[in-house]
Amino acid sequence: MSEHAPVIIDVAGLGLANEDRRRLVHPLVGGMILFGRNWQDREQLSALCAEIKELRPDLLIAVDHEGGRVQRFRTGGFTHLPPMRRFGELWLKDKKGREGSGAMAAMGAATAAGYVLGAELRACGVDFSFTPVLDLDFGASSIIGDRSFHRDPRIATLLARSLMHGLLQAGVANCGKHFPGHGFVKADSHLEIPVDNRSLKAILQEDAIPYEWLGNTLTSVMPAHVIYSKVDSLPAGFSPKWLNDILREQLQFQGAIFSDDLSMAGARKIEGRDVTFTEAAIAALQAGCDMVLLCNESVNSEGGASIDEMLEALGEAQSRGEWQPSEMSEHRRLALLPCGSSITWDALMTEPRYMRALQLLP
Repeated sequence: MSEHAPVIIDVAGLGLANEDRRRLVHPLVGGMILFGRNWQDREQLSALCAEIKELRPDLLIAVDHEGGRVQRFRTGGFTHLPPMRRFGELWLKDKKGREGSGAMAAMGAATAAGYVLGAELRACGVDFSFTPVLDLDFGASSIIGDRSFHRDPRIATLLARSLMHGLLQAGVANCGKHFPGHGFVKADSHLEIPVDNRSLKAILQEDAIPYEWLGNTLTSVMPAHVIYSKVDSLPAGFSPKWLNDILREQLQFQGAIFSDDLSMAGARKIEGRDVTFTEAAIAALQAGCDMVLLCNESVNSEGGASIDEMLEALGEAQSRGEWQPSEMSEHRRLALLPCGSSITWDALMTEPRYMRALQLLP
């Protein structure tokens, strides 16, 4: 069996139960994602992350921590980061007689936000955040909304690049989402499968262009649980056409590809057929994903039995040759682990770069 750990799971509580420890050392598990329920205070979060790393130093500890309404840790000194739309609004506010000053201020503020976000997470032992959102704000999407930088792909790209530069200063990788774009459709893929009926040309000229422009700056990408009906009948996260032909071949993306959460409604049907978590995981891996997320199953009524079932079934499917482990995928996963040493929270509070970054936030 090849060493490829593609599954990202979660845990139920503030510490690790025996079931969590057993799952986290499973050879197919490559990371875990934290939620608000895993947070009590900084000491508890740091202890949880340290316990995880003691079990598996190579495990990627991730979180959805963007700013605005998607920020898992909000107390205990964590900075309340603005929604990304705020940076887009700042872009348009030139100072009198100084054309472009708003754009420069917005990029500086976005870099500051990236650094604050990454440095605070790392000070507590968290490795990685699924950010930034590259979706464009068409004004229709209920789930994207102010998570988007802007409607203009040029502004969105430059602000995302700035935020990613700040993350990099903190030693944190990035994740552009939701490829090729979730901003045009109204439906929420947590609840149903949205369908976008635009042409491939229209999508590539607008929604997907930040992925092309950001090139090697992007370290990972998460595709949308959206069907782009004129391109493929499969949602993008299960589509070899989107992930291999377009993202890898046409746009030359070299980093890691995560599936979005396989427990979302948008992942529970493929071409009209209900699928199990294992079938969804195999479809995503075969389509070109390096890693698959299964979220919030540790808190279901069966105490996470669905996670165990998927891990067992995925292992059996691997031995039958139904999905191929990938050495390159494992390299991409390991490349997302933080670079450089982190500093303690107390040291961060007096670090000049951090203090200056706080002043630059809008």
